[in-house]
Amino acid sequence: MTKELIQLTFDKIMQTRAYTVVVLEGRSKKFAIYADAAIGKTIQMYLTGIERPRPLTHDLLNSIMDGFAIRLKQVVINDVQETIYFARLFLELENNGIRHILEIDARPSDCIMLALMHNAPVFCTLDVLEKTIAVTD
Repeated sequence: MTKELIQLTFDKIMQTRAYTVVVLEGRSKKFAIYADAAIGKTIQMYLTGIERPRPLTHDLLNSIMDGFAIRLKQVVINDVQETIYFARLFLELENNGIRHILEIDARPSDCIMLALMHNAPVFCTLDVLEKTIAVTD
């Protein structure tokens, strides 16, 4: 069974001391994903181009991906249970002329950070979009 994917865009990121709110939009519906404050700070540092004195975890993962020529194809937010979202990273690696696609379970906030770093599209399933609670400005 294939699930319809809806491409998402980033609307805004809001930061408090306790948590981060990432607002995404798909098909004119905005919804919020709440994440740890540290990931929000990392996303904001990346978006504003602030230099980091040492590599952060996402920088490390990015370097490993670059070193092995692994390409982030897409991110799919594939489930929501109450207020907890679930996502999958789709990675591509070519080895000896054979293309491999690896699907990895990850937190949506980490997926979003990597998608920003790799300019990769972010999707959610139609089921997830229908379950989300719409937010307004």
